[in-house]
Amino acid sequence: MSHRSQAKRFSYYFFNTLGLCIPNFIFRLLLQKKISKLNTSDQAYIQNRVNYYNKLSVVDNRGRFDNSVAAFKKTKGTTYFFDMRNVIKYFSRHLKFSMIPGDVTRIPEVPTFVKSRPITHDNENAVLLKLNKIRHFNFIKDEISYTDKKDQVAWRGVGYQPHRLVVIKQFYEHKMCNIGQTKPYQGNPWEKGYMSIEEQLQYKFLLCIEGNDVATNLKWVMSSNSLCLMSKPKFETWFMEGSLEAGVHYVELKDDYSDLIEKMEYYLADEQEALTIIKNANKYVDQFKDEKREQLISLLVAQKYFKQSRQL
Repeated sequence: MSHRSQAKRFSYYFFNTLGLCIPNFIFRLLLQKKISKLNTSDQAYIQNRVNYYNKLSVVDNRGRFDNSVAAFKKTKGTTYFFDMRNVIKYFSRHLKFSMIPGDVTRIPEVPTFVKSRPITHDNENAVLLKLNKIRHFNFIKDEISYTDKKDQVAWRGVGYQPHRLVVIKQFYEHKMCNIGQTKPYQGNPWEKGYMSIEEQLQYKFLLCIEGNDVATNLKWVMSSNSLCLMSKPKFETWFMEGSLEAGVHYVELKDDYSDLIEKMEYYLADEQEALTIIKNANKYVDQFKDEKREQLISLLVAQKYFKQSRQL
């Protein structure tokens, strides 16, 4: 882990732990003040994002909600607790909700706050919040131009998922690829050494392969000067992976990645098109960098949740 990442994590845990000493009623007093700062020029954009994350119609499932603002305590993962608390602490203690921490790949039976959800038309009950953000929302500043990078593709990650093993097996020894798993799994031979983000940034092409849900590296890859290659996303988070357009924000590959080399050769021959996609990806990432606006959207997503469940 880089010194920058270590410092970021220390700051995250330090200030969130310190924040536990501040009574929630102070934040409740600040809620309307924060919402009133909604910039008129941003209003349509913000509302679109709120409605993307929270698709709820009016529901009445309060009797099945398993949590309340007053009783909310640490569940799986400290980061989920901190990130969830940083939203609900602005709301009345009596309000009830459901939350599932971790990698969510199924639609909950009741309206539930989640980090991830399947990209389907019937995912209304899965209400997205920016959870576990210290791990997933990692944007970088890439100092290497696309032109100066290696004409190869790189990827590192755990490889026990069958869909990842398909990719690793195909390209582990290919001369245009530096692809391998970082941890041994059941004695398979496709392990390669750890590669830092800085080392991966030396490559023109970077793979983003979904794991249990989304591809964790997608955010920093799309903020780099490398070209993002991946199959069409099946899951989404606060990053709105379902809104990404193939050929605009990333290069789409077949689900089995069998066209990887073909796509690399195409974009090596058409550098301008590659640069255009990278520029679009960087611009897409920029919308998530305004921390005050991000917090406001989170509060509005939660407010809509409580309103649509007839609690406000």
